[in-house]
Amino acid sequence: MSIFYKEESNVGVITFDQPDSKVNVLNAATLTALDKMLDELKSKTLKVLIIQSAKKDIFIAGADIKEIENITEVADGKKKAQAGQRVMDKIEDLPYPTVAVIDGAALGGGCELALACRYRIMTFNDKIRIGLPEVNLGFVPGFGGTYRMPRLLGLQGALKIIVSGAPINSSAAFKSGLVDRLYPSVGLQDRIKEFIEEISTQPHKRIFKAPEPKGFNAFLEKNSIGQSVVYKQTIKSIQKATKGFYPAPLKAVDVIRKTLYLPREQALDIESTAFAELAITPISKNLVKVFYLSEKYKKLTLPGTENIKPMPISKGAVIGAGIMGGGIAQLFSDRGVWARIKDINYDAIAKGLKAANDVYASALKRKKVKPYQVAAKMAMISGTVDYSGFADADIAIEAVVENMDVKKKVFAEVSQVLSDKAILASNTSSLSVTEMARASKDPSRVIGFHFFNPVHRMPLIEIITTELTSQQTLVTTLEFAKKLGKTPIVVKDAPGFLVNRILLAYINEAGRILEEGGSIEGIDRYATNFGMPMGPFTLSDEVGLDVGVKVLHVLENGLGPRFKPGNFFEHVLDKKLLGKKSGKGFYIHGKEKTVNSEVQSLVKSGSGVPEEEAIDRMMFIMINEAAMILQEKVVDGPDTVDIGMIMGTGFPPFRGGLLRYADSLGIDRMVERMEKLEARFKDSRFKPCGYILDLKSRGAKFYN
Repeated sequence: MSIFYKEESNVGVITFDQPDSKVNVLNAATLTALDKMLDELKSKTLKVLIIQSAKKDIFIAGADIKEIENITEVADGKKKAQAGQRVMDKIEDLPYPTVAVIDGAALGGGCELALACRYRIMTFNDKIRIGLPEVNLGFVPGFGGTYRMPRLLGLQGALKIIVSGAPINSSAAFKSGLVDRLYPSVGLQDRIKEFIEEISTQPHKRIFKAPEPKGFNAFLEKNSIGQSVVYKQTIKSIQKATKGFYPAPLKAVDVIRKTLYLPREQALDIESTAFAELAITPISKNLVKVFYLSEKYKKLTLPGTENIKPMPISKGAVIGAGIMGGGIAQLFSDRGVWARIKDINYDAIAKGLKAANDVYASALKRKKVKPYQVAAKMAMISGTVDYSGFADADIAIEAVVENMDVKKKVFAEVSQVLSDKAILASNTSSLSVTEMARASKDPSRVIGFHFFNPVHRMPLIEIITTELTSQQTLVTTLEFAKKLGKTPIVVKDAPGFLVNRILLAYINEAGRILEEGGSIEGIDRYATNFGMPMGPFTLSDEVGLDVGVKVLHVLENGLGPRFKPGNFFEHVLDKKLLGKKSGKGFYIHGKEKTVNSEVQSLVKSGSGVPEEEAIDRMMFIMINEAAMILQEKVVDGPDTVDIGMIMGTGFPPFRGGLLRYADSLGIDRMVERMEKLEARFKDSRFKPCGYILDLKSRGAKFYN
């Protein structure tokens, strides 16, 4: 049983408590039970009905994604949505006040249930997030969210929450008018009793309402011409953000526009149809799979390590106070970990502290933090030009220049001053962690901990293990990655690890395509048309051409000539055109980004490579490299590849991941096209690796 009812002193209480689960979800069984319970309750003469959760930090996490994933027909999807809508209508139609008590996450269907109540009260719990994230899974809210939220918050407030899919915290919920009261979690039951007495005298009155819009905002909110402006601007913003790849936010706007003035029954019919039509699309199915991947890796545990207790980490040290070092220190302090930065002089330390403070300054500007919080968090970061304070560190992370000799020297020094229990990690993007470990005092406590830039934004972290790394070190580092709010993947030590090995193969192929003619901007456009967040040459400029070419040489030395940097990259590097950091690379980076004609002039004239072929070549190179990584057992499966590429490079989530994209092409068809390219170029880089040929021979896919 997941729903319980009790009644005392004419106050009814429905409590959600899903058995054997950390969260409550609105699955078919729960909705059926709630539907029946509401039929019994509607004839009662209660003073008030309270709806709450027995789960810690959870109200209701939403509808059951598994049930939505299994929808393949519009009729079935509409039926499922209408079942949920019917229950929400019954809550809304009860003849006495209903109060949702929210002391945790209320997402999707959980938010829609709260919206159906007459009142909502919430606590100051930091874990509270409320919203309608359905568009992130490729569909629109289906239990009445598009109908009720605009009527509660107004058009602009509702569109902001529904279209972004981004949940808000309790403070923002109160300011918006989404909830009526904010209370401390301590003594909540007493506060609920007070609230019941407060509403009992005027059971139909809203307790709190967001301030009425004034001036131009009132025009936008209340006037049909103003509303058309709101719709138009919202659609424009969506198209800019999604580039047309994600239809759900646009459909949500369309549903709200059509239903804002319709009666409930007609409005909900339009909503349920829109939900069902989107839920069966390949884009939605892929986004749901990516959601599962994200949840899996955020909570990643490793088989066979269940009995190993991670060591607590409260103090960290960072060697190297550059952009990465400062970013790592900022992340530490933001997550309550003391950070000690070491570099060769105080000027360098100052730059590292500035890098950390810049992140907080940006958050302050966006009102994500308050000044006193910034001051407190920055106070957790200190600097040194020696190793003072390192003996107290639970973990030390090396973030110096990408040079093996320098890193080995650092490892030899640092390992002498750390405690016997401290972990020593490298932030290297491609070099051998095993070689660094051998330079340390205790190789069992050495591991790779590869952040992506910018540290505070990029969700992925690669944890690189060696044959010398202890299980204790691995488990502790994995838990620490989760404490830092990162999505971790575990990778065996190999040149380039996972992400950079695949990504550099893609960039290198783009360089070869450019050598054959065409334009820098054109090839970048091919990539963004496919769904990549930026083109390969824009990315090269962001990373720095010197860094990219250096990594390519590391990969070439470790993996062979397929990673030999294209002549074009070497020519551009010879001209010291490093990219954004030097102001010029493939593009000139001024107030506006423009193609660098000096580089474009190096391209031989011609029509260039057609878009379809260019995408094939860049994608096949990545897929083949990913398959070799699986063949070499660098990672444990295709899901690690896909979450790594989505979280680490921005590979388009709507395609489900690199290897799900390969499966969608069809292995037979892909092999045929790769072999044609191999024959045409007389180059083994297009030769399908053994892993792919084995899939073909078995009629299998990367995902079975």
